[in-house]
Amino acid sequence: MTEKKNPASLGYIMPAEWEEHAGTLLSWPANSETWPGERLEKVEKVYVEIVRALTSCEPVHLIVSGKEIEAKAKNILKKELPESAPVIFHNIPGNDVWARDFGPIFIKRDVDGKREFAITDWEYNAWGGKYPPFNDDNNVPDWMAKEFGLKSFKTGMVLEGGSIETNGNGVILTTKSVLLNPNRNPQLTQVEIEQKLRDYIGHGKIIWLNNGLAGDDTDGHIDDLSRFLNENTILTMVEENPSDPNYQALSENYELLKSASDANGKPFNIVTLPMPKTKIEGTTVDGSEYVPASYANFYFANNAVLLPVYDPRHDHKAIQLFKKYCPERKVIPIPCADLVWGQGSIHCITQQLYGL
Repeated sequence: MTEKKNPASLGYIMPAEWEEHAGTLLSWPANSETWPGERLEKVEKVYVEIVRALTSCEPVHLIVSGKEIEAKAKNILKKELPESAPVIFHNIPGNDVWARDFGPIFIKRDVDGKREFAITDWEYNAWGGKYPPFNDDNNVPDWMAKEFGLKSFKTGMVLEGGSIETNGNGVILTTKSVLLNPNRNPQLTQVEIEQKLRDYIGHGKIIWLNNGLAGDDTDGHIDDLSRFLNENTILTMVEENPSDPNYQALSENYELLKSASDANGKPFNIVTLPMPKTKIEGTTVDGSEYVPASYANFYFANNAVLLPVYDPRHDHKAIQLFKKYCPERKVIPIPCADLVWGQGSIHCITQQLYGL
């Protein structure tokens, strides 16, 4: 059911990712342009570990596009997972794996003591039309609303889930390099974009960072840069080498966060992690010598944190930081060098679901 009013006026807001999920949306990798040759088999192995970790916490809703892909995914997972693992297969058309960006962004409200969830359905254009076709992925939120009988609010604005981050208590983090990029919404001003976020996400304060990582074909998603660990604590990535291409952007973002405040005007607790190695041998499919490898691309599952790891110099420090700030959750490190070669990591391929 599509609603015409803006959801904020009805009391809806986007929950923080650490709130309890009904499940996680994934899409099984099958795009040979993203994962050419032996790359596909390598990334399937990473998917097995991610699905294994997730199904120990919550159901996985897995998009499989076509009978062959469905059969292959079922065969691989049957060999690797216990029979009781909660994986729900959805054979619907899809283009690629980036469920964070094309998937539904859920919002919530309380009415008469009962929690209600709805979907915000944003337009998805594969980061400015970089990787057509993307129409099947763009249809996923509408399919999910109909499949599960959820209210849906169509926004008419291009927005990817990886471009916004909320503490669930009044604040949104985002980047100018993405939301103000003319390849998304050239007809909208910054003021108009901010109003759209307030109308559909429901949080009033928007903190703008500047630029993203080298090799990030999304133009600079926030989920590779800075993420909330709780309502008052922000993890932000830093680069220690002044000659590294990420040094300036991450330094600028760090300074912006140090002067930022929450919805009540209080400063945040800012914690940092050093960047893992991002330069690769050879190039990715779009010719980049760098990949957006980042510890900020973690995912809060129920009772766990799925943490991508890449670099023995810094992996242990990242694991210890998450154990400190998420003591009630199991920290599950997952090697993601093969996944991030496709220019995204754990957070990029997951989207939390509610109210199913």
